[in-house]
Amino acid sequence: MTRSALEDSTNKLLVIGIGNEFRNDDGIGLHVVRKLRKLNLSGIQIMEKSGEGAQLIELWKNETGVLIIDATSSGSEPGTIHRLDVAKKTIPSKFFHYSTHNFSVAEAVEMARTMKQLPTHFILYGIEGKDFSQGVDITPVVKKAGEYIVDLIIEELRTARSKAFSTH
Repeated sequence: MTRSALEDSTNKLLVIGIGNEFRNDDGIGLHVVRKLRKLNLSGIQIMEKSGEGAQLIELWKNETGVLIIDATSSGSEPGTIHRLDVAKKTIPSKFFHYSTHNFSVAEAVEMARTMKQLPTHFILYGIEGKDFSQGVDITPVVKKAGEYIVDLIIEELRTARSKAFSTH
């Protein structure tokens, strides 16, 4: 069994929240990482980014473990959480078809895969948005999904640390 990035105590997990806080639900990735930052968790490095693909590739190209949180628009119910292990499979292009980014997250992942610069452990949490119009209000169901992802990340870190201590 391979160790996850969360279990690898030699590297910090890079957590990137993606979004535009002035486009309502598009700000959910930023909302999640701001909540995580307030918790002062050890073992993670937190960044906020707009989602420009070339910049993302530069950020993660030397990382072992990366976790991205971003809004999606795939046609699923708002608030639906999509957890994708992008180190193992491609991101369905329908998830980011609303994107205002010149070079989207999905395109950046696939370009990094082609260039052999994709981190070994790479998880994308996509939260299905509802309202991407101008504004600063995240839809309640989307915000609730974001809160759940904060809890998931905390639990994954806790579990990984427990496993790391039990194997030594």
